[in-house]
Amino acid sequence: HIFPAVAIADEMRRRDPNIDFLFVGAEGRMEMEKVPQAGYRIEGLPVAGFQRRLTWKNLSFPFKLIASLWKARGLVRHFDAHLAIGTGGYASGPILRMAQQRGIPTLIQEQNSLPGVTNQLLAKKADRICTAFDRMERWFDPAKTVHTGNPVRDAIANSRIEAPEARRAFGLEPERKTLFITGGSQGSGVINEAIGAGIPQLLEDGWQLIWQTGKHYKTAQMHHDGPYVKVLDFVQDMAAAYAAADVIVSRAGGTISELCLAGKACILLPSSYVAEDHQTKNVEALVHKNAAVLVRDSEAAERLIPEILALGAAPEKREALGQAIRTLAKPDATARIADEAFALLGVSPNSKTQNAP
Repeated sequence: HIFPAVAIADEMRRRDPNIDFLFVGAEGRMEMEKVPQAGYRIEGLPVAGFQRRLTWKNLSFPFKLIASLWKARGLVRHFDAHLAIGTGGYASGPILRMAQQRGIPTLIQEQNSLPGVTNQLLAKKADRICTAFDRMERWFDPAKTVHTGNPVRDAIANSRIEAPEARRAFGLEPERKTLFITGGSQGSGVINEAIGAGIPQLLEDGWQLIWQTGKHYKTAQMHHDGPYVKVLDFVQDMAAAYAAADVIVSRAGGTISELCLAGKACILLPSSYVAEDHQTKNVEALVHKNAAVLVRDSEAAERLIPEILALGAAPEKREALGQAIRTLAKPDATARIADEAFALLGVSPNSKTQNAP
């Protein structure tokens, strides 16, 4: 949810440099680091997710929610916003709820094919819902719903880097078959374990790897780092990583919109830890259009490496998957969402300063 939010803000600020933004995130989460790096202010709420399993952490959930609603109320009042935009994340619920109570227009950017409970509740009073997938009217009021696609960072949407150049940027062979693995910004233990176990097979089959492990997993995988395996906790230049790859192994959250623009053969492993299992629904929407390969977490140890090897031996299937997923890309998604945001503000993009958290 972080990079789509930044992409929307960047596009709105490009049109109106005077617009004032305040980001609101969850304390201790990645947005508290990444948003300031993008040049925006951010305030943190003590909110946390409710675990869908028995755990002592759920005991603190109601207290954190109440504290977050109280702080969100103060932020909305003091910032005097004209518009509130929610792109998901734990903080999105309290801040949009308080904005709606004060009669401030709200826009929800729903990134998944199965919306979470929070967005379904917020949507009842939202003024606009911008969706990444089509046929979302079964969840939201059709009169308020617009299929825009997910925002994608400008560096990815407008990337022109070619595969050989991208591979050289990572210190890899420019003509060698390349696999990019990402478990998301936090990393995935399931993916990392399966890849780590299969590296001898992958190298024997002629692959080289760009492997984003997540910072919590990098140390455990560093012994694999070498001439044909680049182990990174976080990839700064995702456009180059996508361009370098013949095949991409990934989780299936908001990254899907970037993968559509990348237009590469993808093996997607929906996280089994997310609410409402929405990542599985995201992948199933792609599989239905022959645009991705689905491997479940429970199957990763047995199926992931064989699927990679099979795609490596079938360039025609890689090309077909890449073409199919590319047809689902929405390169103008950020601009369309910005259009909807300015429409709710009721001003032209070159008017005087407006506030939008």
